[in-house]
Amino acid sequence: MLRSLVRGPAGESESLAAVSTNLPIQPDNVAHVNVKIFARQPVEIELGDAIPVFHHWIQDAVLDELVIDVADYRHVPDGPGVMLIGDEANYSLDRAFNRLGLLYNRKRASDGVLQDKLLKAFGSALLACSHLEKEPPFKGKLRFDAGECEVILNDRLLAPNTPDTWGALRPEFTKFFDGLFGTSRYSIAHVGEPRERFRVAVKADAAIDVASILEAFTPA
Repeated sequence: MLRSLVRGPAGESESLAAVSTNLPIQPDNVAHVNVKIFARQPVEIELGDAIPVFHHWIQDAVLDELVIDVADYRHVPDGPGVMLIGDEANYSLDRAFNRLGLLYNRKRASDGVLQDKLLKAFGSALLACSHLEKEPPFKGKLRFDAGECEVILNDRLLAPNTPDTWGALRPEFTKFFDGLFGTSRYSIAHVGEPRERFRVAVKADAAIDVASILEAFTPA
């Protein structure tokens, strides 16, 4: 479990969709928060190298959670690449939308309010990115930009991909990323098609090393 040391006031954000008010969406009911942190370009790695790396994570309990298997989806275009399967969440070197990144895919419902769930998902993704950057097959080749990410909500009924959901959740996202990146030091937008899961894209004004932003987190 991770707890952020930084917090900030709500600020302004931008959206591709119109916003409505007085919505029935309850932000704290959202249970499954996914986070994808993008790799810096250019990236010259072999995704297959993640297979033995993830097996090593299982055998040596690198992550502070139960992970049980590795799945190879490299044959799927714009797919999940190589996936580490866990009890609470899956981790993958994901190529969805033709962008490589580390995806934290929450499977079990998270406890707490939405701010706690964002912290847990973002912190878990950051830690996995940090480990990957240090693994021998990727060291010096794979670097993540902690300032460029997407948040995906895997709760289609509780948080459908609509402007109303964005209107209800935008203050929560703004509060979280103001605390993480600083007020007015990033852009945030509701992206994607209605048939997709609810997704927002976040980009800080400058690239951020994973190690530096991990300093904003501490064990609870």
